[in-house]
Amino acid sequence: MNIADMRKSYEKAELSEDAAHADPLQQFDQWLHEAIRAELPEPNAMTLATVGSDLRPSTRVVLIKGYDERGIVWYTNYNSRKGRELAGNPYAALQFHWVELERVVRIEGVVERVDPAESDAYYASRPLDSRIGAWASPQSQVIESRSVLLANAAKYAAQFLMNPPRPPHWGGYRLKPDTWEFWQGRKSRLHDRLRYRLDGGRWVRERLAP
Repeated sequence: MNIADMRKSYEKAELSEDAAHADPLQQFDQWLHEAIRAELPEPNAMTLATVGSDLRPSTRVVLIKGYDERGIVWYTNYNSRKGRELAGNPYAALQFHWVELERVVRIEGVVERVDPAESDAYYASRPLDSRIGAWASPQSQVIESRSVLLANAAKYAAQFLMNPPRPPHWGGYRLKPDTWEFWQGRKSRLHDRLRYRLDGGRWVRERLAP
């Protein structure tokens, strides 16, 4: 198989200015719920892109855990590569790719940590193994083998039993969007792209060429 010959015709839907919401958050809410109702695999998965002090970008997949007019929320280890890069450069981008619906959503903006009480509440809602895992994994650091993780998990499980507190190095981030883009695949590569950009406190909607 020649990978250069792999092609797909996108013909499931369209995205017009008349049908799209004036508020990008409402448009996102509609598309996310349509992805959930379609029972897509992990519709809550999003790619997070950050840039380090060396100007090298990096990406990873994280899970959205909340969204409202304040922004998009996820949780992670503050000492991880993404956490260190966000500490040095708080601007980031998110991308959702719902392949089966032939849709992409891109979101750009500045990132801040969520309030500690919000992180506490979410941490307390997680399964016990996940709460222990937040202590056990020195995320993004080099470890000798998987046995290090298992030993750490056993140590912290014995130490905290059923009530591990939220680690000080673990919590939430919120991206405050200043740009949204909604992409709907169309036939003949004439895709629909609607961008929303914040201008003077209001959202300006524009069509981009595919």
